[in-house]
Parts: sequence; structure tokens; C-alpha cells
Amino acid sequence: MESSGENAPRTGRANSTQPGCETPVRLPKDVELDLERSVQAVLRELSAQAPALQSNQGMWRWSLHKKVERDPSKSPALVRILLRELEKAESEDLRHVIIPLLHTLMYVLTKATGIAEELYRRTYAFCMRLLTLPAPYCTVALDCAVRLKTETAVPGTLYQRLVIAEQNLPSELYPYQERVFLFVDPELVSPSVCSALLLEIQAAQEQQTPEACMRHVVSHALQAALGEACHAGALQRKLQASPRHALERIFHAVVAAVEQMASEPSPSREGHLERLEEIYCSLLGPAAAARGRCGGHDALQDRPPSIPLPSPYITFHLWTDEEQLWKELVLFLRPRSQMRLSADLEALDLQGLLPDRELARVSVLSTDSGIERDLPLGADELLTPSSPEMEHGGLQRKGGMKKRAWPLDLLMLGGWDGPPGLHRRTGRPDGDGELLPGVSRLHTARVLVLGDDRMLGRLAQAYHSLRKRETQKFCLTPRLSLQLYYIPVLAAKPAASRQPELGELAAFLGRADPWYQNTVNTLCPAIHKLAEMPPSLGSSRTVDPFILDVITYYVRMGTQPIYFQIYTVKIFFGDLSQDPPEDIFLTELTVKIQDSKLPKDGFSPRRKGVAEGPGAELSICYQKALLSHRAQEVTVSLRATGLVLKALPGSDTEVSGPTHCPPTAAPLPDHTCLNVSVTEVVKTSNLAGRSFSVVTNTFRTANIRIQSQDQRLLTLLLDKDSRRTFRDVVRFEVAPCPEPCSGTQKSKALWLSSHQQKEMERTRAMPKPLLMPINTFSGIVQ
Repeated sequence: MESSGENAPRTGRANSTQPGCETPVRLPKDVELDLERSVQAVLRELSAQAPALQSNQGMWRWSLHKKVERDPSKSPALVRILLRELEKAESEDLRHVIIPLLHTLMYVLTKATGIAEELYRRTYAFCMRLLTLPAPYCTVALDCAVRLKTETAVPGTLYQRLVIAEQNLPSELYPYQERVFLFVDPELVSPSVCSALLLEIQAAQEQQTPEACMRHVVSHALQAALGEACHAGALQRKLQASPRHALERIFHAVVAAVEQMASEPSPSREGHLERLEEIYCSLLGPAAAARGRCGGHDALQDRPPSIPLPSPYITFHLWTDEEQLWKELVLFLRPRSQMRLSADLEALDLQGLLPDRELARVSVLSTDSGIERDLPLGADELLTPSSPEMEHGGLQRKGGMKKRAWPLDLLMLGGWDGPPGLHRRTGRPDGDGELLPGVSRLHTARVLVLGDDRMLGRLAQAYHSLRKRETQKFCLTPRLSLQLYYIPVLAAKPAASRQPELGELAAFLGRADPWYQNTVNTLCPAIHKLAEMPPSLGSSRTVDPFILDVITYYVRMGTQPIYFQIYTVKIFFGDLSQDPPEDIFLTELTVKIQDSKLPKDGFSPRRKGVAEGPGAELSICYQKALLSHRAQEVTVSLRATGLVLKALPGSDTEVSGPTHCPPTAAPLPDHTCLNVSVTEVVKTSNLAGRSFSVVTNTFRTANIRIQSQDQRLLTLLLDKDSRRTFRDVVRFEVAPCPEPCSGTQKSKALWLSSHQQKEMERTRAMPKPLLMPINTFSGIVQ
């Protein structure tokens, strides 16, 4: 980095241009004390037991990053302070602050330039020591260590890859693309909140043109590699004056230099420096480059200009259509995916993009005579997945019919988010990884929903529908990595009338992940304050977009999912002419007793000898939840006035269970079973006569069947959403929702070996539960 007081001549390029050999610039003592106070304020927030959804949290982390964004020369000092606090937390076993501090440190290192190589190596060594700790510490540390290893050898790699993917900049060497889909239900979130969020997103993205992002990538890469030898001010002026075609040429040259060096098994820092120095000299000329190495800067060049990290490309959607999520994901893939599909994948896709050809068979006129000597030369050789021939033909003939070896995980559709093991493939982008030969998951869709528990119920419906659709069309799974995020936005009501039960899942996430509680759960009051502010009519907004900054931080650093079981409910009505529908819920199912009764010729006549009283006579049959996983079925009959089936534990229940656990060896954690509360009516007789009292009984189960024994009808409310109400119900059954089964598995099974067919039948006999992941910063902290 460039700084005042560092204008003395230097004698060697190795001592002047390599970031790891720079002389550390000492900031004034009051500046370092200010950074130290901000870090201590963040630590105090993490240690305090503050209630959920308070507005006095979350600001210190944001202000800390803003300080180094406005003055990049503070970045090395902040890195030293954060690293010192991490090492102190390790020695004192203060694990609750390790992941928040590590995320904060990695966010600073991604944007900063001029960080000494010694600080990178100390951070890498710290992450390697964390690998001995249990999850989620080792999982987060491994991800950070892999990224740090690349950044240490090739400075500027993290920033470049992040901007290219988030802004969808064209690059053949790094073709990954990301997009943030922000969904808001207009019936649950006020119009003022929707318009305020939309204006803030638009105001930030108006300045993020592709040309500006290319200039940021070039400037950051050259400053990170050349250090103080880079004349940052002159470089930015040159890039600003360059036309579009010249800027694109420089951009692709820098990206090629960084990516080619980062892809080498043993990248050379010195070789990387030489290649970028050639690009730097071609921009400013040898004389300007020599002046930079000799410290001949302008007098006004006191500090290098700040290089912002653009916010990701965000699209704002009002959720009005049940199929809207699937449609948006298809449109995200469609422009480039159609050019990259192989013929074999097109046949497998079954024309999923065209609604009128769902199960169309693809017929191809064959010109193969079936005689082996008629094959062209080299036809017996197996093609590599990356060869051009593989892109044009998925099946090759070798003297006869060739079986297609479909991966078993692909047929069982367990590869959408992976098994509940190590969810994220560390060291590669979320979109990386191949499910089919020659087809990479180059796209990452980050779906962020705003609202309360009712919005999450709607997200669970869309997620289930999307997974079910994939069993028939299979057009998203091989090419898209789907990441789900949630920010709670509760209705702005007076404290007396506020309904805290609508934020139960947000409270659960806050108890499971303290950094989520501190960073995300505190956004609700800030969003309502933003909605109350008058809109800015000026073209330039000087106010920092706090909401957008926190959203950006969350979608970038929130990589550890917490899985939630989706439950299916089958409903039987009193009217036998109605087919029993099936629906799903994520958080809660409420059962109320209706005042109306069944007619005499209804579904279930009233039992004789049943005393009239409040509520209804219910028959409850459930499978008791045991740690031993043994099946123990219990059947009871009682009179009740209502039931509540909650999929989340209460605030008084300890959050337990690992975030990433093998599907066979995991105990039954609290958030994968139902907590049933029955309001039972107890009849008592005394000298004063007959009386009724109410008592609440609770138990835990995963499967339950409830039927009304008398003429009373039931009303079901799913996920607290009045739009999902079922009336005149006499019986319903609740069970964990299984993974959707593929309707085309029978035809695909013909291509499997006998061992794979047996494995497929075994998996069918024991269906996997459908789990919906919601990303947090650390997962469940033990």
C-alpha cells in the first residue's frame, strides 16, 4: 500500500514490492485505540445475554468494517488486533467468540491490500490449530484455511473471484456466477418496507456498472501484488480514462494472470509479481512504474484511494406466484446453460424448460450400422469428460450397447444439497462440483426471504415443490447450487399487541448461532426505521446503506446450514366426496375445535356414553420419540379443546444436536421431532356437581394420527398462516416428509449394475427425510 512517510528510495524490488516484505506502517496511537475499542465492543455484545431482536446490537461490527473501508491504511492494524484476540480466545478457551472474530477477520482480508505475509501465515496457522476442535469450529476453520492458502500465494484472488461471480463478469478462466434473489411476501410485509428496501438496493447498484467493477478488480489485483510500488492514484486515473474495449483487455489479462497462477500446484509469489508488474508497466509506462518503485509519488497522494467491494447483484421479487421461485431459477440458468448442455444431458432434462413437453421422448436418427469395423478410428477409446467430443455426444459405442453409469446419489436426488455431512465443499465456490460428467455446477442461487414464520412456511412449500419437480424434469440439480437465507421481519406493532410467536424460527436460529443473533436478528428494527425515513430524491446518496451492507455480509459469510425437517399432513374431511389433500408445514400445526357438528350421516357417529363438555373427544395415536430409535406406539383417547404441534423446541429447551451428522449415527435432536401440546379437559365430580378443568400435556413424536370420535369437526392452521386453513376436518395424519421419489427411476434403474439396483431398493425402503437448510454463520454451536 501507498502511504505518506514511505517515500525513501528502495534498492531492491523484492524488498519494495512484495507485500510480505513491506515495512509495516504504524498508525497514530489514538487510531489503533479506536479500533481496539470497537473490537472490544463487539466482544461485549457476544458475551452479554441480550434478548432477541433488539436494535442496540449489530452496529459495532458494521461500523468496524466501515472504518477500514473509508481508510484502507487501517486494515493491517485491524488484522493484528483481531488476530491477537483470536489467539487470546484460543488460549482462554473462549469458543463463543472464535467464529465471529474469524468471520470478521476473513471479511477484512478479502477487501484489504498491503497485508504483510506474516499476518497471513499466522492466521493460517491459527485455522489449522482449530481443526482439532469439534464442528462447527473445524468446518469453518477448514474453509478459511483453504482460502487463506490461495490468498497468501496469490494476493487478490479472493476479491477477484468474489466480484467476478457476484457481478457475473465474463471470464473463461473463472466462469462461476452467483445471484441473490430477495423474496418478500407483500401480504406479510408492509408496502413501505418493500419500497424502502427496493430503493436502497437500486441506489447501491446504480453505481456498480460492469466497467466500474472491472476497474475495481484490476486496481485491487495490482495493489495487492505490487504493494507500495503501485501508484494507486495514477492507476485509477488511467483506468478511468480507458475506453471500454481497452478496459476489458486489461481486465482479462489481470484475471488470466491471477487464475493461472492460483491454479498451479505450487504457485510462485515472485512469478505472480513479475506478470502483474508487466501489466502495470504497460498501463503507466516504464517511467511511471520506476517512479512508483522509487517512491516518487505526488504530494497529494497521502494514502491510496479506497477500492470498494461492490455489493452482490440482488434481484427484488414480490412473492405472488407459487411457482415463482422455480421460474426465477430457470431464467437464471437459461442464457448460458443451453449452450453448455451435452446431448446426453438434454435427453435427461426431458425438455424441462418447455412446459408443454414434460415427458417427451427424444428420438434421434441413428447412422450406426452396428458393425464394429464400421466404427471410425479411435472410437474404442474412452473420452475424457472435458473433451469437446463429450460435449456433443454423451454415449460412445464400443462394439455394442454401452450402459450409462448414472451416479446413485443422482438418481435418488440426494445431491441437491448433499447429505447431512460436510455440507459445503470447502475450497471451491458453492456452485462447483459435478453431478454429471462434463456438467459443472457453475451457478449459485442465494435465495433470501424476508418475513416471519409464515414466510418460511411458504418457502418450505416452494422448496418441496421444486424438489418434486426435479424428479420429473431434472433441469436445475446438475447445474445449480441452491443456498437459502432468512432475515426475520416482524410486523411493526405496539409492544402490547405484538405477536412474538411469529418469530420462533428466528429465535431458534439466534440461540443456535450467537453471531446470527447479533448480526441478523437485529435487522428487524433497523428495517422499520428505514421504512419510516423519507425517500432520498437526490441522485447521489451519501448515507451508508446499513441494511444492504448487513445483507451482503450475511450472504457472503453465512455458509453453514442448519437443517429443518419438513412435515407432511394428510387431511380427511367430513364430506366423503372430497379427496384427502396433502400439505406440508415447517414450524407449527394448530388444531382447534369447531362449534359445528357433523350431520347424523357423517363420517364418524358420536360414541354412546360420552359426556357432553367443552372440546371434542379425540383418538390420538403416535410413535413415541426415543433416543434408542425403537418403535413404541401409544394410543390414547381424551377430550381436548385444542392441540399445537411444534417442530421447533421452546426457548427453555436446550438447543442440541450436531449441524452436520451422518444420517445413521446421529441421535434424535430436538429440532427433528414434533413437540405436541394437548389442552386436555378433565372431568371431576364432587358434591357441588360436575365440573371441568383444563390441563396441558406435552410429548414428543415424529408421527401422529388424530381423529375426532364424536361429531365435532376440527380446524387446522399450518405455519400460523390464515391463508392455509383447513376446516371441517375429522382426521389427519402427520409424518416427516420424505424425499420426493422420481417417476423416471424405473427406466433409469435399467442402466444400473446389480449392486447399484440393490442399493437403490434399500434406499427406497428407508426413504430419507426432506430437510430444508437455512444458512447461518456457524451452524449450531455446541
